[in-house]
Amino acid sequence: MSSGIFLKQMGAKIKSHREAKKLSQKQLALMCHLDPGSFWRIEVGQKNCYVLTLKRIATALEVEVKEFL
Repeated sequence: MSSGIFLKQMGAKIKSHREAKKLSQKQLALMCHLDPGSFWRIEVGQKNCYVLTLKRIATALEVEVKEFL
């Protein structure tokens, strides 16, 4: 699997969990101390992120990091 496909799939999983919690991208970005533009790029698969960023997103969504992988 290419890295681009992996990032898009990961972003789609983050988006699915975010929408299940009825949070906007901006709300979740601010909860994770991320720039909303950077969060958008992660969610659409245009930006890779650090493991710690992924952990912050998972914590805010009350899921395990493995849910995104």
